[in-house]
Amino acid sequence: MNNINLIGRMTKEPEMRYSQNGVAITRFTLAVERLFKDKDSGKREADFINCVVWKKTAENVANYCQKGTQVAVTGRIQTSNFYGRDGKRVYMTEVVCDNVRFLSTPNNNAQNNSQNGTDGSSIPSNPYENRNQFNPNGNGAGYSSNPFGGQGEPVGVSEGDLPF
Repeated sequence: MNNINLIGRMTKEPEMRYSQNGVAITRFTLAVERLFKDKDSGKREADFINCVVWKKTAENVANYCQKGTQVAVTGRIQTSNFYGRDGKRVYMTEVVCDNVRFLSTPNNNAQNNSQNGTDGSSIPSNPYENRNQFNPNGNGAGYSSNPFGGQGEPVGVSEGDLPF
């Protein structure tokens, strides 16, 4: 079974283009923090995963995400190879995303939290915050509506850590 689930932050602006047939294709790189810390420095390391998404989801990612946006992706790993300009074979591995969920904006700060809705209520910067929870009894308590609950802590990656 070729299935992958990742949560991470975009390392740069998503890049969208259209195929010859007019299909939207967006590529981006996710910084995904590892669960363990480095023995010497005590810091968590991150992996940088190349991702590609197609069609309407590609347009949504390009329009609503930017460097630093936290997303959850599901998809599959795809490998390919081609000959570069220098004639050498180049191997590429990427995640082909079937689903991309926007978990946060790159600037979850007081400015975002101070925005008010038309009814005067506060708009949460994370769309999964303060959501009603599902309960078969109908009283709103029980299961979380966030399928990635507890996984949404920010990835500890600064701009200096990025290879771009």
